Amino acid sequence: MDHLGTSVLFAGNNFSRLLGGLWTTIWIALLALLIGLILGTFLGMMRTFKNRPVRLILRLYLEFFRIVPTVVLLFLAYYILPRQLNINLPAEQVAVLTFALWVAAEFSDIVRGALISVPKHQRESGLAIGLTHWQLFRYVLLPQALTLELPATINLATRVVKTTSLLMLISVMDVINIGQQIIEANGQSHPNGIFWVYGLIFFFYFIVDYPLSLLAKKLNAANQH
Repeated sequence: MDHLGTSVLFAGNNFSRLLGGLWTTIWIALLALLIGLILGTFLGMMRTFKNRPVRLILRLYLEFFRIVPTVVLLFLAYYILPRQLNINLPAEQVAVLTFALWVAAEFSDIVRGALISVPKHQRESGLAIGLTHWQLFRYVLLPQALTLELPATINLATRVVKTTSLLMLISVMDVINIGQQIIEANGQSHPNGIFWVYGLIFFFYFIVDYPLSLLAKKLNAANQH
């Protein structure tokens, strides 16, 4: 079976390196999501305020991250801005920061949409019993908006995981980058290895994203009922 090229996966420490790259992909995605969801929650709340300048600034922030491709954001954050500002950050930190700001922008729109979907009388009842605006968000609006946010939030998480495939462009040792190194190092001895290496990488992404995709579909179906 060696002529098929499968042995490239287990030659030396190739398999453990790929698992290490997968872990790098996962922890960067998870940390970016954690930071982005927290920041996005506050930005989404602020987008429901009546302050027009604040809403305009946050809208422009959202549109910037929607319009500019993620690959351009990564290049700006890793290659251009550090030189201009004389800042030297590790590629992993740049990746987390860039993805977190992107997640915050996208999630702020999800939160805003969920908050304005809460029935108006809930807001009026909370204010009538003397709740401050922050107490209203904490005890009334955010808990009710949470169920509305979940499907879109999970879809956003799957997008973040898939988009981490761009991390190799800024030299992060993620699963794609390590897979490419293995292919280049074993190209002559295992000419068919590219199929198996990328096949395993595809499987890794599938087992991470597919359960999330199924969960999002179930939650969407539940909300429709």
